[in-house]
Amino acid sequence: MSEQDDVCVLLPTFEEAETVETVVSEFRNAGLGRVLVIDGGSTDGTRELARDAGARVVEQSGTGKGQAIREAVREHVEAPYVLMADADATYDAGDAEAMLEPLRTGAADHVIGNRFADMRPGAMTRLNRIGNRLINAAFRVIHGEGFADILSGYRAFTRESFLELHLSADGFGIETEMAVECVKNRVPVAVVPITYRPRPGGSSTNLHPIRDGGVIFLELYRKAKTNNPLFYFGSVGALSTTAGAVMAAYVLYRWIVHGVGHEIIAVGAAGATILGIQLLVFGFLADMILSLHREQLAHHDRAVDVGGERETDSRVDDDSATDADPSTVRER
Repeated sequence: MSEQDDVCVLLPTFEEAETVETVVSEFRNAGLGRVLVIDGGSTDGTRELARDAGARVVEQSGTGKGQAIREAVREHVEAPYVLMADADATYDAGDAEAMLEPLRTGAADHVIGNRFADMRPGAMTRLNRIGNRLINAAFRVIHGEGFADILSGYRAFTRESFLELHLSADGFGIETEMAVECVKNRVPVAVVPITYRPRPGGSSTNLHPIRDGGVIFLELYRKAKTNNPLFYFGSVGALSTTAGAVMAAYVLYRWIVHGVGHEIIAVGAAGATILGIQLLVFGFLADMILSLHREQLAHHDRAVDVGGERETDSRVDDDSATDADPSTVRER
């Protein structure tokens, strides 16, 4: 088996006839012969062109990029390493070795290609660039890690680590969900600088910045429930408490200055304040429980490591005893 036979290049596609043949050929010319194209029902000849270029082609059973990736890795990939890229010719197959190196050396189980390291002119619109920066900043605040470019579609990961992630996103939120799950499951992540090129003329993107950006922000917040409950409950609690305080201040002002009471607004202020405080308390309690759970997992992992070392030492002693002089063994 050659060095590259342990890698499967995964290309999720939908209406990529303009570029898929070039992308498949580039990866194959780079020595990565195992290319899997999973297509979402293209009608423009994407599957035929990919097959002609030498890729293995399967049609996904559902819809959406996220569903395609989950189905491909779980059911169609056998290689230990997966190199995932978009089929729009924006990623450089020449970066493949740099992406795979952390996996082969054991430095990481999941690798993210940082597009901002070498983004060519015209590769990303100003709106998309601003949106990416905001989403990455939100990820750092909510989940406590800075992966530089969590929306990058150029990824490399071990199949084993992917199967440990609990993924459910069907659309473009899959990259965000993978990053969050890596933090949650303490999967070692490496960030590698890559080149990001403009889409070739004639091809069109399947990404809708406003709609998909909103979905990604919601995914970040939704995943905070189990990874950062203090933010998840605390942010809503803080908003509710602030709203209650503002309404209470208005009621007091009107009563003191004008002698006018606002009983309904006062009731709303009290309810909003109480709800906000309860959510804040719940967030603190949930965060404490999560911290305790993580400490227990860390303790369990250390115990397993120590147990493994002891078992190895025991086996070494047994082997030494077996190789020793028979009379010595009998005396023991």
